Amino acid sequence: MGLEELNWLPRDNKEKDHQLFGNEWFGTEPPCTMYERKPLINADTGEEIPELYTVWITLNNPAQMGSYTTRMIKGVTAGMHKASMDRSVVAIILTGTGDRAFCTGGNTKEYAEYYTKRPWEYVEYMDLFSGMVDAILKARKPVICRTNGMRVAGGQEIGQACDFTVAADTASFGQAGTRHGSTPTGGSTNFLTWNLSMEHAMWQATANELWSAYKMERLGSITKAIPIKKNEKGEWVRDPRIITDKYVDNGEIVYGEMKKGDELKQATALLKQLKTDFSLFDDYISRMVWTLCHTTLLCLMNTIESVRMRKKHFWDLEKQSQIYWLGANMNTEALLGFNAFNTEEMTGSRTIDFMEYRRQLAKITPYDELAGKVMPKPRKK
Repeated sequence: MGLEELNWLPRDNKEKDHQLFGNEWFGTEPPCTMYERKPLINADTGEEIPELYTVWITLNNPAQMGSYTTRMIKGVTAGMHKASMDRSVVAIILTGTGDRAFCTGGNTKEYAEYYTKRPWEYVEYMDLFSGMVDAILKARKPVICRTNGMRVAGGQEIGQACDFTVAADTASFGQAGTRHGSTPTGGSTNFLTWNLSMEHAMWQATANELWSAYKMERLGSITKAIPIKKNEKGEWVRDPRIITDKYVDNGEIVYGEMKKGDELKQATALLKQLKTDFSLFDDYISRMVWTLCHTTLLCLMNTIESVRMRKKHFWDLEKQSQIYWLGANMNTEALLGFNAFNTEEMTGSRTIDFMEYRRQLAKITPYDELAGKVMPKPRKK
């Protein structure tokens, strides 16, 4: 019996709604997560393709360097599902606002003023964060991290959960956890070892150095670094702070490294004079999406899932136990680190006194006494 002979079978052709979320978790006024459906663009002609779209999920909190609040996390999770279940969407773009930061992780003000000293509350918060990472890793469409600026801490973690990264060449990448009383165990300790060598992954996870987009591209950790700055003549200019000549100096590869001393000061001053233009950057992303659209969807997503599986495996091994550890840590090192960061305007320092902290640990000082010895003090009026 051929398939055409089964036309007599009953069929339900009414469209099913697979959405869990409406627009209740999205907004336009910062801090918020924005959700926008944009027409698919023919990268060769610039024409809009009818009835097909990309979705842009935007972390909109420029005043706090793209840091996500509790509500914004819900917005990303909702956005990933909403875009996944939209039949007309071909790709998801996760990005931030402005040209300074994609995302610098959790909102430290919220951490310091609410979650420290409330470990179970932070466990519940981390459950939401874990769900955000899961939502990116299980998206039913390709996810591109449009890294428009600094991608640090939790921003680096959700960025690595994406399938691809295209970065403004002014962007910087790194971790900050161990400097501020936390750990990069919301994804980076799981993902960095896939994106970098073990040694590079270990150093970035622990040393809190910021690496340029060009260095990340050289190390194979992002797809592409693209200039976003123009001079007064309208010419594209690479980030002048970064060494972009491909040469070796005294046995050391310097391509992608930050300049130093007076050279860095001059380059930073020049950068401030340049104008931001995202057209080249966004054209590259449009071309990526256009390329991915010229594939069969089921085969594309099966291929993507097969690569994602390696990231998911190690993420799933640790994520549950890390939620509880990070909650417990809110009573100790995170209490110190996040509050030090949050009170910088009052004290002039955003970190604890690390040497005093090590000395007090060596002296077996009880933690309630230790805290007062290592926290920065308010400035004298």
